[in-house]
Amino acid sequence: MEQVTNEEVAVLLYEIAFYLELSGDTFRPRSFERAARSIETLSESVMEIHRSQHIEGLMKIPFVGEGIAKKIDEKIRIGRVTQLEELKVRFPVRLSELLTVESVGPKTVRVLYEQLDIKNVEDLEKRAREGKIRSLPGFGNKSEEKILKGIEFLKACKGRQPLGTVLGLAQHIRDQLRFIEGVKSVVITGSLARGKETVEDLDLLAITSLPDVLVKAFISTSEVIHVYQKQNTRVSIRLKIELNANLRIIPEESFGAAQQYFTGSKEHNLALQRLAQDKGLKLNEYGVFSKDGQTIAGTNEEGIYTALGLPWIPPELRENLGEIEAAREERLPDLIKHGSLRGDLQTQTNWTDGKNSIEEMGKAARELGLQYIAITDHTRSLAMVGGLDESKIQEQGREIERVNRKLDGIQILKGAEVNILKDGSLDLSDDALADLDVVGAAVHTNFNMPQDEMTRRMIQAIRNPHVDIIFHPTGRIINRRPPYAVNMKKIIEAAKDNGTILEIDAYPERLDLKDEHIRMAVDEGVKLCIDSDAHSMAQINYLSYGITQARRGWASRNDIVNTMSLDELLKHLS
Repeated sequence: MEQVTNEEVAVLLYEIAFYLELSGDTFRPRSFERAARSIETLSESVMEIHRSQHIEGLMKIPFVGEGIAKKIDEKIRIGRVTQLEELKVRFPVRLSELLTVESVGPKTVRVLYEQLDIKNVEDLEKRAREGKIRSLPGFGNKSEEKILKGIEFLKACKGRQPLGTVLGLAQHIRDQLRFIEGVKSVVITGSLARGKETVEDLDLLAITSLPDVLVKAFISTSEVIHVYQKQNTRVSIRLKIELNANLRIIPEESFGAAQQYFTGSKEHNLALQRLAQDKGLKLNEYGVFSKDGQTIAGTNEEGIYTALGLPWIPPELRENLGEIEAAREERLPDLIKHGSLRGDLQTQTNWTDGKNSIEEMGKAARELGLQYIAITDHTRSLAMVGGLDESKIQEQGREIERVNRKLDGIQILKGAEVNILKDGSLDLSDDALADLDVVGAAVHTNFNMPQDEMTRRMIQAIRNPHVDIIFHPTGRIINRRPPYAVNMKKIIEAAKDNGTILEIDAYPERLDLKDEHIRMAVDEGVKLCIDSDAHSMAQINYLSYGITQARRGWASRNDIVNTMSLDELLKHLS
């Protein structure tokens, strides 16, 4: 019986949905998609449910009916799903590959396959450069240009995985290795430890008295598909998620030096080495040494920085973007700490495209220790997710009041994620907005506007006195959709002038704002919030990704409004 993760099951169901849509099915794809989203956010293991309760247990998962449960059962028992194999024979296209190109969906793939026999991204690029796509009905020059831009964006992202895809797996592997006989310490290093939005590989350091035992355990994990290198002190493997992972075994006396060296960016490390040279010292992955070779530091990171005359620099800042100078001058920010947030100001419920009820989201937030949560469902112009009009907003407000009377220990705020229309106006009336506790505005349509027009559009929304927050300000989806063209300097200036909050969207596929924009906002004194953008109870946990992103942007607790108490926040918003 194959070991299958919840993520793998969700991907499988999405894939079936896509192929069904490709075949012209208009109903069943939505069923598979709903089931996939449900499993993505499931706290229990699908494998464990199947082991203990079989198909009957799988059918208890929301949106998983008997037919879909049998597909999952088939995947777990024999490692494949017959229906999917048959669909792939019928449509021999690399669907998952083509769908990574922006503006290409299942319906587009179907046309491209039927009309031009396009089966993969290579075919797609060739036909686009030949000018064959523009001649298809419903396409044209602009469609072809978008596809080519999407392919170029995809090439630029190749080989890097989003933080949210890698971090959980890295922590799982690390925690498994910690319990291996002889192991004293295992830490994550590299760009993952710095919290970069995408990572190229997974790097681990370990101290052990039994290297052979640790190496064997590392290459035996179920996530490994290939072993590139196997030595007593270094192992390189390939993981199922198409990422390389490296394990280095380090002597205890050099562990801190190695941790610093393999965590800091190349530029940060070169700057430190120059600083060491200026002091007549030598710095490398083994430690800090005097001219005559005496070890000055090496066992811990703090000692490395101290030997160079610096305070310890948090991993998220180690990019050579002024942190060494700030450390030398004692100007390092007191970065916001994990666990500092008191509330979440962007969450969706089953009133639109979320999975859970208002009450369930409130209870989940309370379980995580939050004091308040804003319900910000989409509004009427987003009809595809059941966006709420003024009357529905009022109805939801009454439901929030009912839940607040019922729940202790959490306050649920009335909010909305209003759409910024093409002309900069909003899709709810000012009267409706005035009744809400929290108004977030966001761009959801017309992404391809010229920069000047997009910037004017967003600034008009910022100037609306009812708008408290601009949600996911650049609209990017990591490795899938680039940010729309917008002048962030002008957006930040407008936010400052109007007292508007800019969001750090913690959803791991977004992490929007980017770290450099966060720092720009912090430097200008613009207030920020960190929100989960949760569409289910489990996704409220995404807040930790937002904190990491805020730290990379040099943000302190005082820069983030939802570190405030509820009374302080409401006063700030009024």
